[in-house]
Amino acid sequence: MSWGTELWDQFDNLEKHTQWGIDILEKYIKFVKERTEIELSYAKQLRNLSKKYQPKKNSKEEEEYRYTACKAFLSTLNEMNDYAGQHEVISENMTSQITVELARYVQELKQERKSHFHDGRKAQQHIETCWKQLESSKRRFERDCKEADRAQQYFEKMDADINVTKADVEKARQQAQMRHQMAEDSKADYSSILQKFNHEQHEYYHTHIPNIFQKIQEMEERRIVRIGESVKTYAELDRQVIPIIGKCLDGIVKAAESIDPKNDSQLAIEAYKSGFEPPGDIEFEDYTQPMKRTVSDNSLSNSRGEGKSELKFGGKSKGKLWPFIKKNKGATPEDFSNLPPEQRRKKLQQKVDELNKEIQKEMDQRDAITKMKDVYLKNPQMGDPASLDHKLAEVSQNIEKLRLEAQKFEAWLAEVEGRLPARSEQARRQSGMYDVQNPPAVNSCAQDRESPDGSYTEEQSQESEVKVLATDFDDEFDDEESLPAIGTCKALYTFEGQNEGTISVVEGETVYVIEEDKGDGWTRIRRNEDEEGYVPTSYVEVYLDKNAKGAKTYI
Repeated sequence: MSWGTELWDQFDNLEKHTQWGIDILEKYIKFVKERTEIELSYAKQLRNLSKKYQPKKNSKEEEEYRYTACKAFLSTLNEMNDYAGQHEVISENMTSQITVELARYVQELKQERKSHFHDGRKAQQHIETCWKQLESSKRRFERDCKEADRAQQYFEKMDADINVTKADVEKARQQAQMRHQMAEDSKADYSSILQKFNHEQHEYYHTHIPNIFQKIQEMEERRIVRIGESVKTYAELDRQVIPIIGKCLDGIVKAAESIDPKNDSQLAIEAYKSGFEPPGDIEFEDYTQPMKRTVSDNSLSNSRGEGKSELKFGGKSKGKLWPFIKKNKGATPEDFSNLPPEQRRKKLQQKVDELNKEIQKEMDQRDAITKMKDVYLKNPQMGDPASLDHKLAEVSQNIEKLRLEAQKFEAWLAEVEGRLPARSEQARRQSGMYDVQNPPAVNSCAQDRESPDGSYTEEQSQESEVKVLATDFDDEFDDEESLPAIGTCKALYTFEGQNEGTISVVEGETVYVIEEDKGDGWTRIRRNEDEEGYVPTSYVEVYLDKNAKGAKTYI
């Protein structure tokens, strides 16, 4: 089965057929390209959908995601985001492995096809030229033969006429001989050209055209194979992401199975529990006795008049006991007294925790400034110690203000906890380990002396710590060589390095560590080649590279 032998006379149809094959290939490329656009669009829509339903940060909606059902929904959103990523992978792979490759192949195919049909047309033109030469020699031979016949007839006529001179007869005879010779020459030329044409025609139909058509056939078959391979790749690229998509779906199923209705019910209790006890029975008021019309010993009106005796309700008015009484509208009091006891306790505890964190942050900054001042005292070339006094006074003032604020909220918290129904010791510890019998100021001081990692340190140790300095600080800024990085660190708090030798960092920023803390509370870091300096060790979380030169090995 060869196009060269079977389709020897179908040059034009083969030209159309191969062009159609290229058109089919380009149509397939366009199809795959549109598929990649659909995948990208689908992935984008999935990502936007997932983003749309994500909880907003620092909002009430974010608090709702403490419930297991909401957590499962959030996991579903995250899995759908990963699911969208797989469709992006499909699009990228189809673009690189199908459309780009086939587009390049089509260009090569067009060049090859053009070359083959150019050779075919060249062979056609050659055989047509040979045919024209044959026709020309044939016509010339025919013409010369006719001329020879006419010259012979003229000679015979002249020779038979007695009135014609001998010279005219001789001239006619010579003319007839010349025409016969020309006819013989034309015959020989025609015979030679005919043999040559037959040879060229045989070569054309049995050698040149079969070879050219065979190459075109091979080219076309390669195109068909390439389409088949691309279709297979099209399916395989889809199949490759199926396991990952399956994992995304498994993650959604796992999230659904993690839903715990009992846990969510308990969270609802913690979120909405008021801390009130249900009201007791209402006594019958007998209006048949005039004496009891004014005051009933056991009526609710009596309980309103004797609010001090209603200790079990925390000294609150009747309006706080009945859930169907309208709540007072207006600005929220500072002590959250508008809330039920349990909710008020939670808000106060949250406020106390926030203030304690602020106090600890300010204390860390004070320690850092104090140590830096001590460094300046021992190394005046590093900076002026007096330049830190204003900042130190400002930080100390902030600490005192925060302590007073914390004591105020701790007092309110102790009052609320004392009036709530008896709670377990574990619950008291979870609420912040506050005891009604302990003075708030003591708690505040204890909280203030906690370090960021929760350890307890005495105030005296802070003062003595200021006096202890590392002897290695003397030459640290004289070293002109760029120290190699021995690890990285992440800033836990923002530190404004306004003094000489320090460097500012922003909370959450990651930088290189070039010299770890030598016991003086300072770590040397580098942001880039031109920015390096010291930051308080308590302000950063250090991750040392065990393989780095100069890094300590921790066991």
